[in-house]
Amino acid sequence: MAEIKYQPVSHDHKAFLEKAKKRRGFKEAYDALAVEYAVANEMLAARSRAGLTQEVVASRMDTTTSTVSRLESAGKHAPSLTSLKK
Repeated sequence: MAEIKYQPVSHDHKAFLEKAKKRRGFKEAYDALAVEYAVANEMLAARSRAGLTQEVVASRMDTTTSTVSRLESAGKHAPSLTSLKK
């Protein structure tokens, strides 16, 4: 079996946003999600500062890793207050 090597893809978020903002309707849609992005970024930063994995956070919340992943990715899923309190 061939060995698979991890090769991360570089991502320049600033460049992405500059390009995306040129698309019609993008800025309005992005701005409408500002609070969700701020919450997701703070959750990710807090988990990182605590040195926890998504798996550990999920266990402490009594939920699944995929749920924590969704909470940390803004835009597709707005977390409930119950989830945030956990």
